[in-house]
Amino acid sequence: MTTTSDVPDAATLMARAASLRPLLERNADRTDAQRRLPDEVVQALKETGLCALMVPKRFEGYETSVRTYIDVMSELGRGCGSTAWVASLVNVCAWLAALFPERAQREIWESDPDAWVAGSLAPNGTAVPFDGGWRVTGRWPWASGSLHAQWGACGIHMKNERGEMANFGLSLMPMSQLTIEDTWFMVGMKGTGSNTIVAQDVFVPEHRFLPYPQAFAGSYRTEFKHEVVYRVDLVPVTVLILAGSQIGVARAALEHVVGKSPTRGITHTNFATQVESAGFQMQVADAAMKIDTAVLHAQRAADDLDRASEQGRHMDLTERARVRIDTALVAKYCREAVEVLVAAHGTSSLADANRLQRLWRDVHTASHHAITEWQVNLEVYGKALLGVEPNITHLI
Repeated sequence: MTTTSDVPDAATLMARAASLRPLLERNADRTDAQRRLPDEVVQALKETGLCALMVPKRFEGYETSVRTYIDVMSELGRGCGSTAWVASLVNVCAWLAALFPERAQREIWESDPDAWVAGSLAPNGTAVPFDGGWRVTGRWPWASGSLHAQWGACGIHMKNERGEMANFGLSLMPMSQLTIEDTWFMVGMKGTGSNTIVAQDVFVPEHRFLPYPQAFAGSYRTEFKHEVVYRVDLVPVTVLILAGSQIGVARAALEHVVGKSPTRGITHTNFATQVESAGFQMQVADAAMKIDTAVLHAQRAADDLDRASEQGRHMDLTERARVRIDTALVAKYCREAVEVLVAAHGTSSLADANRLQRLWRDVHTASHHAITEWQVNLEVYGKALLGVEPNITHLI
């Protein structure tokens, strides 16, 4: 069992993430081309414990705060967006698994503290009652990190003995009982391996089911109610975890453009270097401020979640909606910042050989996740502020 004194502090975890950046940068093109994380990257994540941020201390995990989680994932994103995205999703799936009864948690981590959980929360599977549990069949796309996981966390609809819809929630299944279809062919975040998990008549015992209605209201099945991070509100944290990798990608783009500017001119002008141009200076400042604003909103949202969980309270609707709009703003500003930087850097930004082209592809793919679409979240937050009911989604 990990004790409080064994858990590295936020600064140490950030330093570990920073130490991986050279490895991630060296492997970023390979990760992109192979459409999966290289084995040496997976091993490095395990050795540094950066995919155990949300594993309970009871199973040698770090049980960190949401703020630390977001900051560390952002640092990883500076090295490779796909790696940071996978690490973010594996960590949040570990957090979700820790909401289940202890028996389920033991099945995952007791014999393998390094076990990874990956999946898709959308209830795309169907389940019928069977001998103290359910038989589950379904297909779950966008399961980031599933190629490296030992367990799948998959959303299911439950049916009663009469075949009527009775409940819906999250199930845990060993990956050895599942198959993976190679379906992730996207313009960016190629290395996340966000393929489709498939279950065909897999038995899920009752203790490996987490009902969504209660979970959305802040009631989880874990017996360890004193563990603060496992009191965080479910929907907001599963949205916010998308922010870290995008901030990291945007920061990497800014560093790349600034680093190259002293040796790059501006074609068809008298500027010997980009640094001399007031227009270029303003573009860099614009991008930097968008990224800084994104960081501040991500950190505010993380602090709000941590504060509420420390207080042991379920955040109200407006607070939860604000986490969603904060995350949507992160996605919007990171995308816009990279667009500005691509324009500032010049046409060669879009060359296959230019690192900036991959960063541009990655941030566009990541920032268009359905749950962070800007106009949707504006309406969600506006309705919450004005008390307009019903809202347009129950995912708040």
